[in-house]
Amino acid sequence: MIRLEKQLGVDAFDIIAVDADNDPLIYALTGPSAIFFSVNRENGTNTAVGTSLFKVHATDADTGVASLVKYSIDDVIPNSGMSLFSIMDTTGDVTLSGNLSYTTLSTFYRLRINASDGGGTYLGQHVVQSSIAFAFINVLDVRDLDPRFLRLPYTASVEEGSPLGTSVVTVTAIDQDTGINDAIIYSIDLTGSKADDLFSISQNEGIITVKADIDREVIGDAVTLTVKATEAERNIFGEQAITTAEVQITIIDVNDNKPEFYICGDTCVKQSDFTGEIFEHSSGTIPINMTVKDMDQRGQIHLMLEGADMDVFSVTPTSTISESAVQLMVKDPQKLDFEIKELMVVQVIAVDQEDTSLRSTATVTIKIKDTNDNSPKFPQDTYKIKVAEHSPAGEVIANITAKDLDKIDEGKITYKLLPDSILKFFDVVPDTGIVYVKNSTLIDREASSLYVVTLQARDTNNNTGTTVLEILLTDINDQPPVINREFYAVFVEEGEQFELRIQATDADDPDTENGQIVFGIRPSRYSDNFTIDPDTGVLRNNGALDREDLDPELKGKIELNVTATDKGTPAKSTSVKVIINVEDINDNTPEFKESSYSFSVNEGEKGAFVGLVQAEDLDQTIDYNRISYSIINGSFGSFVIRSIAEDGGYRGNITVDRDIELDYESVRNSFTLWVEAADLDQKTAVMVKVKVLDVNDERPQFKPVKPVTVKENTTIAGAVGRFTAEDRDGNNSLIYELVSIKCRCNSTLQPCDWFVLDSKGEVTVNTEHTVDYELCDQAIVEAQVVDEYTEKGQNNSVTSGEMVINIEDINDNAPEFIVSDAVFVMVSETAGKGKSVAGVTAMDRDSGINKQIEFKVTKVEFHDINNHTSGMRTLFEAVTTQQREIYVGIIQSLEELDSGLRGKYMVTVAATDTGDLSTTTVLEIFTVDKSFKTELRFASPVNEVTNNLNGIILALTAATKAAVEVLAIREDTSQSRGPGDTIMEAYFVYSNGTAVNSDAVEKMLSDPEHFLTLGQFGLTYIGNVAVDNPETDPVMYILLGLVGGLVIVLAVLTTFLVCTRRNYKTKLKAAKAMKSVAMGTTENQKSGPVVPGTNKYTMEGANPVLNLNIDTATDLGFDEESSNVDRLSLNSLDDNMDMAMSEKDITPMMVIQEEEEDNGKPYYSEPLGEALARRGMKKDSASAPLAFDNPALSTTDL
Repeated sequence: MIRLEKQLGVDAFDIIAVDADNDPLIYALTGPSAIFFSVNRENGTNTAVGTSLFKVHATDADTGVASLVKYSIDDVIPNSGMSLFSIMDTTGDVTLSGNLSYTTLSTFYRLRINASDGGGTYLGQHVVQSSIAFAFINVLDVRDLDPRFLRLPYTASVEEGSPLGTSVVTVTAIDQDTGINDAIIYSIDLTGSKADDLFSISQNEGIITVKADIDREVIGDAVTLTVKATEAERNIFGEQAITTAEVQITIIDVNDNKPEFYICGDTCVKQSDFTGEIFEHSSGTIPINMTVKDMDQRGQIHLMLEGADMDVFSVTPTSTISESAVQLMVKDPQKLDFEIKELMVVQVIAVDQEDTSLRSTATVTIKIKDTNDNSPKFPQDTYKIKVAEHSPAGEVIANITAKDLDKIDEGKITYKLLPDSILKFFDVVPDTGIVYVKNSTLIDREASSLYVVTLQARDTNNNTGTTVLEILLTDINDQPPVINREFYAVFVEEGEQFELRIQATDADDPDTENGQIVFGIRPSRYSDNFTIDPDTGVLRNNGALDREDLDPELKGKIELNVTATDKGTPAKSTSVKVIINVEDINDNTPEFKESSYSFSVNEGEKGAFVGLVQAEDLDQTIDYNRISYSIINGSFGSFVIRSIAEDGGYRGNITVDRDIELDYESVRNSFTLWVEAADLDQKTAVMVKVKVLDVNDERPQFKPVKPVTVKENTTIAGAVGRFTAEDRDGNNSLIYELVSIKCRCNSTLQPCDWFVLDSKGEVTVNTEHTVDYELCDQAIVEAQVVDEYTEKGQNNSVTSGEMVINIEDINDNAPEFIVSDAVFVMVSETAGKGKSVAGVTAMDRDSGINKQIEFKVTKVEFHDINNHTSGMRTLFEAVTTQQREIYVGIIQSLEELDSGLRGKYMVTVAATDTGDLSTTTVLEIFTVDKSFKTELRFASPVNEVTNNLNGIILALTAATKAAVEVLAIREDTSQSRGPGDTIMEAYFVYSNGTAVNSDAVEKMLSDPEHFLTLGQFGLTYIGNVAVDNPETDPVMYILLGLVGGLVIVLAVLTTFLVCTRRNYKTKLKAAKAMKSVAMGTTENQKSGPVVPGTNKYTMEGANPVLNLNIDTATDLGFDEESSNVDRLSLNSLDDNMDMAMSEKDITPMMVIQEEEEDNGKPYYSEPLGEALARRGMKKDSASAPLAFDNPALSTTDL
């Protein structure tokens, strides 16, 4: 039953349903009465839709309909919350209209509630007045989520045989419901697990430990546990909140099993004795059906043999892992001899390589089987047999037989010669072993003197034995000598010795006279000039050969016939032609026909013929009698000679070089030439004298001018440099003419007039101009020289002269600051020691060391927001750096700055070069004080906010368009907030120096576009930084109250005295003004006393103080001392009347203004006030007579 008086939003009943397949359920209400209830679709819990959350109240001072207040919700952030809340338009009750979800929906909502009146007529129009208020709703989480395991998946390992209680791994689960933090109880689900009772888990800590003995060989390599985490309290549905996770535990193997031997068929059975058999002298594998196993994981097994017969066999493999078939291999087949031993025994040892104490032994018995293994054998391995070449066919050369130890083969051995190719020369009788000649013609010693033959004997079992027959053929003289070449040719230079070996061979036996050769020369015309060694065949000449002694028709060629004869009987002989080419050498030197020559030639004639010389070479060949001429000395590049062939020799024509004009005026007006005549490598020389005849044709020439240096701004009157030239003609008159003067300015040459050149070649400074290094660093003077007495050719120099004048820099320029429009702003609270707060740049037009600049802070002042300036100690320093030609001064703080100061620092920075020339500039560094510090509260722990700091700063920057400087991130320790909240203190500063206060930040961050993003990071509150009020001593308060009271009394007395003094001075000045007015009356003015500062006027109704132009002599001195209201503010911010103010700036702007009369003009209770107001209007006619005290503005708004 549900009581009818239930209020809206109150829980009525719960619906509990279970699905056997654990499928998700969706709840709904149907039926006639369903309209009176609502249900949560996900969990079936009756929702609190319609619950009254809070009530707003607004008052209106009007009466009637205009005083009726109507409420509405204008906006909800996030926007999805518009359907979740509603408000009674008459009562202001805010109720819940939809289901809230901490998990799937927002956890925070901001409502903008509008209160508007009933409207009414105002100034003839219907006006509806309204006001807004903001409401903030935080959604609290409930127990509706299962716990969640962290750091999944879980894997661990543990050694088999680990002690009970050994810790394996720790699992951790958390309550996903925010702020609930329910205790978690851990357990292991053993359903279907093969690790039953092997492990246990602590209920509170989640530590999994070893519970029973673990044997990897029994349970396997890995175990999977299902770990269950259960919340201590039931959820809102009355159920246990449970979650599970799998833990994969790898069992680490321990080497605790020895290798064992098995014999395997369908199954494997342990065995220690094995048998096998093999034929004698066999090789290969002996089958024994042996397997070795180690039950440990990847157990390393080493196999070896022991026993008396271990050297005959080997075991394979020698090493294996875990399991392998084992085989015996025959290592030495020769020892498998049935006649010696019929049975062999070995032991196979299996050893664990990690622990050699773990080993097993198996005995293997091998039976040797008999075979027919004897072959025929000859008494000797080799037989040497001699036979004369070309012996008759059928001649027996040997009779050789073999023996076989097998009796069955006695008398049954057959013989054969190998290879088959030998059978055309020799053969054997198969039954007797008689070897004989088969072909007389083919056995030729010169073709082959030795035959190596294999004689084979075969028994009835086809076993064979062999021996080698070396058949040596003896020689007979049947071959003549053979000379290796058809002819011999040799080249020898005349006068040289030569040796030529004639090579011949004889196919007969060299160890007999049949193969011995004797050499000789057949007589001929020039054979007496040569000899030959009869034994070696070396041909030599008897003496020096001279090409000129031979018949010229032979052209140096001599032909000889050389013979080669053997010593056999009868002797056989052969001959060969030898050609000796006698080569000519250059052994004759060219000879001039005259012992010396003399010639003459006019100067200035290019290519003129001088004379000729002749020489002859007696060599006959053209290679050595061709003559070439050259001038080897004395020409100095002025003459050339050409070789021309003629009958009987060669001549050399001497001419002047076509590119040279001889100069009589030069130091060389006569030449002594040495002309050389040379053949291929012989040469001789003759002296040739040449006289130059004079012609006047020389041009003047400049001498090199070394660069000169002139300091800038110089005023010297003497020459800075001089041009010099020379003329090789004896009679000359040289004058100098200026061609150009160019200065190098900014790496570009351009004309200039800094220097003057006179006719004598002297260069001086032009006094009408100033030499300035900063404009140009070098000058180049180009000049021409002219010979006035030149008779032939041009009279000026071929090339102009050039003088380089280097301008030397002096330190005459002070550093210059580079103007920058940068605005320097710093947050005082973050400006610690070494913090860079500003920078300056400067450069010096001088060069080298003169341009080096050092920055220094010389003065620091502070201008507060009241325009008061105070001197300060040096709080900053300048660090000098250089960027190419520009020097940079980085301004850094020397200590932590006072964060309570509001205004700007005036920092004077001096730039000084090495010559102590300096320039100063003043930097304005605006401060951002504590009042602009903004507090942001996040519903997240400190470490999470720190990890998301980069994303938070990006979101804040996007919302405010300002630089974000985070001062601190700390945990919220206030009692009114939930646990785990984090406070971030930050400043928001624009690049132009403007700082944003917390109200403006709140407005910017409340924008739905940005608030949703920041809400994901947990942002819940924006406001001013709270100031902690420390506990104080009551006695201290009493003392401070007494001191404050005394200060107030003194302030009141001082104010009274000052006001009295000002009132007195004001009346005195008014009296002076009246006197001036009385003296300056006009015809238009009526008589009567006029009292400035009062309401007494003239008879015309005008106040003469306001109508007269008061000169400086009658100035009342209103600028000297006046109230803050009367004086025009010097603060530039006072003229900024259109500055936009934030909606949050609710502090009223105080305006001081006199009352207005009906005609709209201000009414002034004192004429002195109107005079002051009009004086201000003269300065700025557009300005209203207002004075402002705007708390929304500060110096940081620049």
